[in-house]
Amino acid sequence: MTIIDAISATAVVGSGYMGGGIAQVLALHGYKVTLGDVDGETAERARVRLVEQAREFEARGLLPKAASEAIEGNLAAAGSIEEAVAAADYIAEAVPEEPDLKASVLRRISAAAPGRAIIGTNTSAIPIGELATSVAGPERFLGVHWMNPAPFIPGVELIPGPDTDPDVLDLAEQLIRRLGKTPARVADTPGFVANRLQFALYKEAVQIVDDGVATPEQIDAVVSNTFGFRLALFGPFAIGDMAGLDVYESAYRTLEKAYGERFAAPEALVATVKDGNTGLKSGYGFLDIDPADQAALLAYRDNAYARLSQLRADLGQTPGL
Repeated sequence: MTIIDAISATAVVGSGYMGGGIAQVLALHGYKVTLGDVDGETAERARVRLVEQAREFEARGLLPKAASEAIEGNLAAAGSIEEAVAAADYIAEAVPEEPDLKASVLRRISAAAPGRAIIGTNTSAIPIGELATSVAGPERFLGVHWMNPAPFIPGVELIPGPDTDPDVLDLAEQLIRRLGKTPARVADTPGFVANRLQFALYKEAVQIVDDGVATPEQIDAVVSNTFGFRLALFGPFAIGDMAGLDVYESAYRTLEKAYGERFAAPEALVATVKDGNTGLKSGYGFLDIDPADQAALLAYRDNAYARLSQLRADLGQTPGL
């Protein structure tokens, strides 16, 4: 099967909160977008809602001037899923996270879409290889996992399935970059990267509540004002390398004594420290950071944290929390 070599017309199937946000981003960046849903009335209501929401975002300064005009001009509603995808080069499937529903919709999409069209599913955790069995032409299929809310969260995970054509992955990455987002290619495993990490944190947070250590409110205050604050700017490996991996290994030993094997230091961490690579202070850690860049990195970190602190102060208290 020949894959499309350029993306122009797009479709979004599933016009709810996630699909609607994806459609807004595509339309804002000049792509013609056709919405498909359970019926034409649902798709049209979504189109009206998305344009009105874009006007509100623009009025609040969350989208640039004339954004709502661009979105309205590029957004259309179709009478059916089949009509929505009939002329699309790229299709974003964003129906609810129910495997049977996604499989059914993907069968309809791949039967009605042009054979060269790329199909991206916005699944949060379902393996792409599992969903690919419902797609005619699985080489044009991949996971394109946006984060909520799609217009404002920069990261998008790209997940190839076992049969995904490398050119499809390249085109999807080009598209995501043109939309002003930051793509990351990850392997096809349940939960991928973002949700595997996110749900691991959530499980431990619930356990801390069950243990009577802290309330949900106290845990949220700790996370959002400590390591969660840092995570707004750096990933866990950069934070670890800056903190010192020997410090991390020592902390794991304490945690293992209290909570058992699940908090044992990862073997890769132990081996890295044993080799004398403890992060920035030794020159190397998990990341290969050029020693010549260390001073600039730390200066950037301090400036970024100070500016983020000021932003939070300017925003004020979170309503209701």
